[in-house]
Amino acid sequence: MGKNADTTEQTYRIGAIARLTGVPADTLRVWERRYGVVTPLRSGKGGRLYRREDVARLALIKRLVDAGHAIGSIARLTGLQLEERFATLTGPAPPPLPAPHPAWRVAILGDTMPARLAAEPVFREGLEIVALERDPGRFRAALPGAQADVLVLEYPSVHAETAAEVASLLHLAGAARALVVYAFGRVDSVRRLDTSRVTPLRAPVEPVELRRWCLAAASSSRAASAPDRTESLPGLDVPPPPRRFDSEALSRLATASTTVRCECPHHLVQLIYSLTAFEQYSAECESRGAEDAALHALLHRTTARARSLIEEALARLLEIEGLAVRAGDGRVSPGVDVRGM
Repeated sequence: MGKNADTTEQTYRIGAIARLTGVPADTLRVWERRYGVVTPLRSGKGGRLYRREDVARLALIKRLVDAGHAIGSIARLTGLQLEERFATLTGPAPPPLPAPHPAWRVAILGDTMPARLAAEPVFREGLEIVALERDPGRFRAALPGAQADVLVLEYPSVHAETAAEVASLLHLAGAARALVVYAFGRVDSVRRLDTSRVTPLRAPVEPVELRRWCLAAASSSRAASAPDRTESLPGLDVPPPPRRFDSEALSRLATASTTVRCECPHHLVQLIYSLTAFEQYSAECESRGAEDAALHALLHRTTARARSLIEEALARLLEIEGLAVRAGDGRVSPGVDVRGM
């Protein structure tokens, strides 16, 4: 049934194949004997030895069988035909196993995934878990020193702002790729995540399958990595300061007549208007996709800090001049504190 192994390529014994693909060894023997799903090599002592392409084929067949396909109807299909069958199911097909490599470093965040993966030895084959957290705050604190190659992020649901959050975590970790495992999400929100650096995966994802995605993501990121345009940009983790003057207060200040000749309050109001508009614009750009989200997140936060400084100057100027907006007639009058309006 098999042929002697006379190659130096990476091979796997049947026990490892069972762990990697989720197909029990006894089932695999039956599939080979009855249906010829794969033709393994043989060791000098007659033991089965499987190649990496065998692993990919068996994992795909296992997914199709789990989805309701009869083994007899798919056992002899070509790899392309199997992938076409799989394309009719929910979610993308698992990638093929990459070439052997020293352990890739993976950082994991989620409510249920950390405990599940920590108890799954097969997930750790070829991977080193450098961060395993349920708490987002502790996860962010661990990222700078973790030197992770890939982030695995579990979200109950994804929203428009999720892409920017993932980009921020990638930047903080210095990682090239992220896998986002989600349960629910609008189509447009999921599309924002699906970029060259981020792969969304609809839950549930089995540990064996997730391991393969991690290996493929880490391998491809090293092979085609490009310098991060935001590596030298600080401040991504500084939250934007809240607005000190709301739109109504700015409108009243902009149109009010003053009892003094100084036009500085009006000039500062116009500066705040412009900075607030660009702050909103950069926030919208930040949520449109993960590719440039880190850069626009920086622009958003920097503009917000500039706006806050001008607001402080305006409040100080009004305090010194003893001016404030008086409700009802749109005039500037003395003695009323407008800070916080």
